[in-house]
Amino acid sequence: MRILINSFYRACGVLAVVAMTTGMARSAELMGHPPPEKAPVEYAVASDLVTKSLLLGVARAGDRLVAVGSWGHVILSDDAGVTWRQAQKVPTRTTLTSVYFTDDKNGWAVGHDTIVLHTEDGGENWAMQYSDPPAETPLLTVWFENNSHGIAAGSFSFMLETFDGGKTWESRPLLEQTDEDLEQPHLNSIFWGPDRQTQVLVAAESGHFFRSTDTGATFETIKMPYIGSFWGGLVTKQGRILALGMRGNIFRSDDAGETWEQVDTGGADQSYSGGVQLSDGTIIAVGLAGTVSYSTNNGDSFSTVIRPSRTGLSAVTESADGQVVLFGDKGIEYQPAKLPAAPAGS
Repeated sequence: MRILINSFYRACGVLAVVAMTTGMARSAELMGHPPPEKAPVEYAVASDLVTKSLLLGVARAGDRLVAVGSWGHVILSDDAGVTWRQAQKVPTRTTLTSVYFTDDKNGWAVGHDTIVLHTEDGGENWAMQYSDPPAETPLLTVWFENNSHGIAAGSFSFMLETFDGGKTWESRPLLEQTDEDLEQPHLNSIFWGPDRQTQVLVAAESGHFFRSTDTGATFETIKMPYIGSFWGGLVTKQGRILALGMRGNIFRSDDAGETWEQVDTGGADQSYSGGVQLSDGTIIAVGLAGTVSYSTNNGDSFSTVIRPSRTGLSAVTESADGQVVLFGDKGIEYQPAKLPAAPAGS
């Protein structure tokens, strides 16, 4: 009922805005005046504190790192995360939640206000492809098969799809609607499955996980052994799926999601939000309250350390000089890429 009521009010809000805008334009034409102009674009403001404010997502554009976060901030690093600079032109001041690149030039970022941005120059400059603030439907994740076909998704199972590189976007259902699907969980992360030719996975709230075996054309529900939310996931070089969930829960699957086993996370009890496998095979998962978990055995088990700052962490990527870059509530922080040695006598 909650979902239906929320969906109803969101739909009514959109229709009301459309009707009001159309009526104003028509009245202006009848009175001999031009229709009202669209609100001017507000570009992200340059800030010396951009690396110290909320950052939520990161992606590689060739050798470049591109991270996104609050106030439309997009930051770039061309030296493996050692130094950062702000993107030149970003046409929004709303929070950006996720970013994805198909090559070193073409990338997409999504966020609140149902925003989709596109870049053709590796993240230096961005253009608005889609925006619908009245819908009150934040986009939380974006994925592209290639430079033409992509999917953006977010709250209440809302999903947009494009087949022309984002020139046009159309809403689509995640699943064929049935009574079982009425819950409409938030879709938190879309990522490639073990077979990068056909398999696409979606981590979602309330124990939901979804799989496509036809490159996103259709999705099916995966039965998970855990009813808590999954905030992210990754596939290791060996083809194992790791599902990152609430309260220190990580699950692994070696058969493309058919069966799952819980992973020992070394006493972690905070929600995981992002992870990465480093070039040497080490897997690092990060989460709330400064949680950083390490695995050197392909995700069979993890050892966990808690950063003294207790910063909420959203994403992690490999850096230089034996470090990883952490992204979260306080912007950018750094952590050793190897599990720190235990104190003497412990």
